[in-house]
Amino acid sequence: MLRSLLTALVFFPAALAAETITHAMGETEVPDSPQRVVVLTNEGTEAVLAVGVVPVGAAQSWLGEPWYPHITDAMGDAVSLGKESAINLELLAALEPDLILANKQRHEEIYPQLSAIAPTVVSERLRGDWRLNFELYASALGRADEGAAALTAFESNVASLSEKLGDAKDEQVSVIRFLPTQIRIYQLDSFSGFILGAIGFDRPEIQNVDDFAIRTGKESIPDMDGDRIFHFTWDTGDGEGLAARDDSMSDPLWQSLSAVAEGRVHEVSDPIWNTAGGILAANLMLEDIARIYGVE
Repeated sequence: MLRSLLTALVFFPAALAAETITHAMGETEVPDSPQRVVVLTNEGTEAVLAVGVVPVGAAQSWLGEPWYPHITDAMGDAVSLGKESAINLELLAALEPDLILANKQRHEEIYPQLSAIAPTVVSERLRGDWRLNFELYASALGRADEGAAALTAFESNVASLSEKLGDAKDEQVSVIRFLPTQIRIYQLDSFSGFILGAIGFDRPEIQNVDDFAIRTGKESIPDMDGDRIFHFTWDTGDGEGLAARDDSMSDPLWQSLSAVAEGRVHEVSDPIWNTAGGILAANLMLEDIARIYGVE
């Protein structure tokens, strides 16, 4: 069935093409004001929603059935196409999209199939400064102005929060993620790291590095300290992530951290601070920080 669908869709109407978009896999002629958009990353889903587009299909949220709680209401009748790394191509083709938004890190191998179904625009990477992907997606959607307005609003929120935090930004803030089989110490080239840096927070020396994260275990708990610790947990519902978190936080090494002793440890949302990875989560992360620090 997939082959026949691909054959039927490979000759998408040239008359719809309005602009050439340069992206991670080359150049693609995209239609003017696409009406049936499919998006294959979580951060991409947030981008299209933020510029006023409801996708007809999307990669399922990493956590949620099938969407993160903070986007569920906005997703309408969008069809879940599987996780980012396991897209159901047959279901995607059946949606007859006129634009697909994908990511090279996730979808390079299936790009030929995607581009046979519909014009496909591919972002480069999934780390750090999510604004680069956001701008690409907004342009592909023909909504660059809406995208610029959304980014301006975000940057205004960042500047306002930074000003209100004042000297509190001098704290060295540590960002930790508990998973069933490891602990991650997040650095600057991560979703939360980029936003904390934009606000102006200092980071512990081991985290003040232009990289993604250190993957480690309980033996490195002393390296997780800071003036304040933000932590989140990857748990798919089986309780293994939560059990690993509780085991680590009951360890004498964790209890000896200065942030723990001073009561400056905060559990935050894994989707908001990490896995959603887009502009909607970014603004919600700003709200979390404002709440934790007690600023308006």
